[in-house]
Amino acid sequence: MDRSEDGRPTPIEPLNRQSSLGERAYERLRESVVGGQFQPGVKLTVRSVAEALGVSTTPARDAINRLIADGALINRGPKTIVVPELTFEDLAEVTKIRASLEGLAAFESVRHVDSADVAYLEDIQKQLNSALDDGRYSDVLALNRAFHFRIYDLSKMPHLVAIIESLWIRVGPTLNKLYPEFAVSKRGVANHQWAIRGLQDRDGLTVRAAIENDLRDGYRRLSAISSREDDQS
Repeated sequence: MDRSEDGRPTPIEPLNRQSSLGERAYERLRESVVGGQFQPGVKLTVRSVAEALGVSTTPARDAINRLIADGALINRGPKTIVVPELTFEDLAEVTKIRASLEGLAAFESVRHVDSADVAYLEDIQKQLNSALDDGRYSDVLALNRAFHFRIYDLSKMPHLVAIIESLWIRVGPTLNKLYPEFAVSKRGVANHQWAIRGLQDRDGLTVRAAIENDLRDGYRRLSAISSREDDQS
């Protein structure tokens, strides 16, 4: 695994060269950001991203520029790209928007769910529980995203899901702060199990409530951490 400017591994898998490098570079880098693979404040360079993806600097630069336009990265100066950290005000606003939109997608999901979807979510949750127990928080973030977006995709509302993805791009790195503290209470586990039961019963209101509660629990934890960091600074 290649390393970023500060010497830490750059958590991006190399690309398959048979596809469009520019688009694939963007998709891979976006997935890494959305999945919380980068800590807030991490500095990236075009060269480090290019080396991690196994491509030239041109598709790497294009991918970075697109993510800057998405609000996922910030250009802090020549050759200095930073993974942003949400302010308390930003986090509060994004959480309110997410609760509304993701709640809607969750509500609509019961129209199309089947037994295979429920089995998939149960399997993802088992993997997530194992990752929590083992302290593999990078895997936890990836599995959590897979769980949520399987539900959202069931809404069959692609424009809605695209908007939700744009918000996850902004909040993804900040989710790293949930762990290990959030793993102790396992509030997210209870919310996910609640959502699965709602899907089994095809009860849109239950699934919506479970997802909205999941987001609010995460927000409360992140708010407490932010307040504690402010007191220490």
